[in-house]
Amino acid sequence: MNFSPRWTLALLAASLVTAASAQDKVLNLYSARHYQTDEVMYDTFTRTTGIKINRVDADDAGIVARLRTEGAASPADVVMLVDAARLAAADALGLFQPIKSATLDRAIPSNLRAAATPEGVTWTGFSTRARVVVYDPARVKAQDVATYEQLADPKLKGLLCTRSGSHPYNLSLFSTVVDRLGDQRGEAWLKGLVDNMARAPKGGDTDQIRAVASGECGVALTNTYYMARLVGSDKAEDRAVTDKVRVVFPNQATSGTHVNIAGAAVARHAKNRENAIAFMEFLASTYAQGYFANGNNEYAAVRGVKIDNPALKAMGGDSFKVENIPLAAVAKNQVKVQQMLDRVGYK
Repeated sequence: MNFSPRWTLALLAASLVTAASAQDKVLNLYSARHYQTDEVMYDTFTRTTGIKINRVDADDAGIVARLRTEGAASPADVVMLVDAARLAAADALGLFQPIKSATLDRAIPSNLRAAATPEGVTWTGFSTRARVVVYDPARVKAQDVATYEQLADPKLKGLLCTRSGSHPYNLSLFSTVVDRLGDQRGEAWLKGLVDNMARAPKGGDTDQIRAVASGECGVALTNTYYMARLVGSDKAEDRAVTDKVRVVFPNQATSGTHVNIAGAAVARHAKNRENAIAFMEFLASTYAQGYFANGNNEYAAVRGVKIDNPALKAMGGDSFKVENIPLAAVAKNQVKVQQMLDRVGYK
């Protein structure tokens, strides 16, 4: 996609104020994102539009539970979640409403959004994070972990570490691999991962990176922003960890590296619908996209947004080949993949 957004803040403000003029100057946001850099972005939206953001913070499951409990009485206007599968699951529960926006259609690649219907699109990704391989160069060769499929190769037996296979970050990746390989080969691949484990899955992505650096593991999976946080840390011990490991963006010669999203949707019972759409369009602006990339170590969903983040640049910037499987379709495979994980003993 060659779209390159051109809005200045002044033009953005004029557009958003016009869109919101018929509504009260308020937006109720339910967010699973807990990043201080986002607060600066929200403050800019309020300054340029006059729309005050009332934010409720919780994790994805807590937000979904709250929306279901509140029903039609929910004050939520926009819902922000941090995984495509979680967005798709909430959508399947009828918690979102479709919207039509030419701005979003132009800005966000279709594979990072819910499938379009005549009524519009329900959820949209606004930032991405790649699921990469981290390895110990003293024990593992880069060419032996160049693809996700190679992680099941017996030559890596006793070297692999991951967080829980049922965590959404892994479920999303595994679903794309199974979609590509087919059910039989996909389940065999998952069994190969289990056979190669250095220890039982545990911890988060940062723990996997540290385990490779310490020698407990030889190779692990992580989202890029966890690695970027260590690279850009002001703590010497964090930077020392990154000195001991290397990063591979898998499948560059084939299908591309898997990416997941943080995204948003207009709530089913939004009372401030126009304000909600204005906020969604703001998230696709050059300004907001830059904040996702440069403020929180994520990648912009809109192509052409410049990345000035030194930590991301140290890992190669955003020039890597991205897997093009629609995330909405992949999310539907996750129940089947979870059953596979149960059968092969992937905890």
